[in-house]
This record gives sequence, structure tokens and C-alpha cells, in this order.
Amino acid sequence: LHGVEDAEVVLRVRREAQRIYVGKSRGRHAASQAEINEMMLGFAKAGQTVVRLKGGDPFVFGRGGEEQDYLRRHGIVVVAVPGITAALGCAAVAGIPLTHRDHAKGLSIVSGHVPTEDALADWAAFSRRGQTLAIYMGLANAAAIAAGLVRHGASPASPVALIENGTLPEQRVVTGALADLGSLAVRLRVNSPALIVIGEVV
Repeated sequence: LHGVEDAEVVLRVRREAQRIYVGKSRGRHAASQAEINEMMLGFAKAGQTVVRLKGGDPFVFGRGGEEQDYLRRHGIVVVAVPGITAALGCAAVAGIPLTHRDHAKGLSIVSGHVPTEDALADWAAFSRRGQTLAIYMGLANAAAIAAGLVRHGASPASPVALIENGTLPEQRVVTGALADLGSLAVRLRVNSPALIVIGEVV
């Protein structure tokens, strides 16, 4: 079961293997999480080896933990093969060090799905200078995220990068200031998947 339609790695699967696309994008799900769980369980109980292929790290906003828990509760042995977390991979290929002795002593990785006071659990902490903030799934809420960070003390001039299709041949990096994050995403037509990186390292 995979979420990457044309990736080279999918084309390397044995010819006789059954390939099932279960990818998700904003507002479009090939299968629900419950359906994915049931498919994996059904195949495993039938004695088949199941590979749940995910782009990046399955345990950072990838539902790998949920899937693992579900299968283990049903007595299925699960082996996780680590991938490179998107924040690390995308930033490295874009030439952005997430930490740097002169610019960032720490890194926070958060979900930007819902732009509420609770979504970025501690806006004030994420607004401090001297650290990097990597935001997954925040493109649709970019303007609200920027406003929340500025409201809690982040400088409107803080450098930001939007990394579209990170680590892929079509990767695109757009940079600007935090105050312009929402308009940058719209004006330059940045598409998902995109990682937002905020901080002096940009």
C-alpha cells in the first residue's frame, strides 16, 4: 500500500506484487485511515507480507504510529524501516541548516493543519528568536500561522522558506519574510506538499 503514484521506488516492487494506491492530499483521500488499517490487517492475516510505503518518515505526522499500534493490537508483527524526516531532507536539499551555532540553537517540528491557538500549542515559545520552526501541512493556513507567530512576538521580518516538492527533481524553494508568508504562498502559487521553515537559518 503506497501513497506515491509514480515514484521510482514503487516501480521497483516485484512484478507479481499487488500495488494499492492509498495516497492522501488535502481534501482528497484514496482510502480512509480505517480502510487502510483493515486492508493491511486483512492481507497480513491471509499470510501475505505487507509493505506500507510512505514518503519520508512514517512516524512524524505520517500516521505510522497509529498503523503500527492497530496491527500490533491484532497480533501482527510490524517492522519499521526509517525514512528521512521531511523537515531534515527538504531543508538539506534546499541548503538550509535547521540548526546553526550562530543562528539557531533549537528546532521545533509542528503541524500547521489547524490555525488556532491550540494548533501551535505554544505560540509564544515558537515565536522566540534563535530557533528554527519547521511546519508540516501548513500551506493552506500560512497567513494565519504567520499572524499568530507575529502576535506572540515573532519579528515580521523573520526569514521564511516554502519548500515545495522537497527532495524531488521538481523541488522549488520560495523565500521571504514572515509577514508576507500567506501572500507568498498565494502569489507564487506554491502547491502541496510544501514545508514551511521559519528562522534565521533561512
